[in-house]
Amino acid sequence: MTGILADATIVFDLDGTLVDSAPDLLRALNQVMDLEGMPHAPESAVRRFVGHGARVLIEKAAALQGARYKDERLDQLTAAFIEFYRADIAGATKLYPNMDEALHALAASGARLAVCTNKRHDLANELLDALGISNRFAAIVGADAVVNKKPHPGHFIETVSRAGGVLGKAVMVGDSTTDVRSAQGAGAPAIVYRPGYNDIPHDEMGADAIIDDYAVLEAIAEQLLSAKISV
Repeated sequence: MTGILADATIVFDLDGTLVDSAPDLLRALNQVMDLEGMPHAPESAVRRFVGHGARVLIEKAAALQGARYKDERLDQLTAAFIEFYRADIAGATKLYPNMDEALHALAASGARLAVCTNKRHDLANELLDALGISNRFAAIVGADAVVNKKPHPGHFIETVSRAGGVLGKAVMVGDSTTDVRSAQGAGAPAIVYRPGYNDIPHDEMGADAIIDDYAVLEAIAEQLLSAKISV
């Protein structure tokens, strides 16, 4: 197979990029809030805080209510969150519009697909299994499967390696500064999906491209890799 995307590695973030998982994450978070007798968190909190893992999500949601936890209690609440979340991990989670078609198109062009997520490795696999798409990815690498998670570039580098790819033909697709920094720290271009979750406005993340619809993902990835190879 020939073409720019042949043997390229397209690496996806998971929550807020591949899938809209905010409803299920919010459900689990609010079950934790119930344990603490605190008001439920708004979905906007999940969309701002989710990119750094469950522990940070709980910590920041609690801080909105003026609560601070010692490490031991935060560990306990994180463990509770994991079990609440796992109990119905894909109950309301869906692929973003045109994502299924984009994955098929990229694979048909000869690209390897991989997932690089700050979600726990076991939960990432369970979620993708529940959605029936885990077999599309050459590698799925969660935060606890590497020494340094995103935004460290090592997480992205390790994901590309496990997928059997090379950095010179790799692209990151994400929704946050965490994704952009990880990829660009490894010398790879980053595409940001605007409808995803964000900690700052997407226009301020410094991504190489911003897209609003996955129908254009294949073309944008080709453009970025072509420009990189021609330099």
